[in-house]
Amino acid sequence: MANQKRVCASDRLPPPVGPYSQAIAYGDLLFCSGIIAMDPETNSIVGDDIETQTRRVLDNLSALLEDLGTGLDNVLKTTVFLSNMEDFKRFNAVYESYFASEPPARSTVEVARLPLDVLIEVEAIVAMSQQ
Repeated sequence: MANQKRVCASDRLPPPVGPYSQAIAYGDLLFCSGIIAMDPETNSIVGDDIETQTRRVLDNLSALLEDLGTGLDNVLKTTVFLSNMEDFKRFNAVYESYFASEPPARSTVEVARLPLDVLIEVEAIVAMSQQ
């Protein structure tokens, strides 16, 4: 039964803006859906610059992982979607502060448009902490 699919969520994150789960656990892995810069208190987008939005996204990811019994140290892979690759350097500066040592594998791509016209979306694959 250890490999049974489980839907996971945190009340500290805004609800999904579509028909998807915040995260799915399967075995010892957690697959997190794309997280955007939405304030969990107001359900509105935070900031109009890449630094502010990146912080909110990674704070939301951190809260989700904490509530699910793991953390940023266990992130294995992220996929980052940027609306403008010109933001790459400024995004990296913020991202690095969250993953200072042993950063996860990562792909970063520029996309034409993101949900609610945000500047960034991040999805993650995470190892669940050993209980």
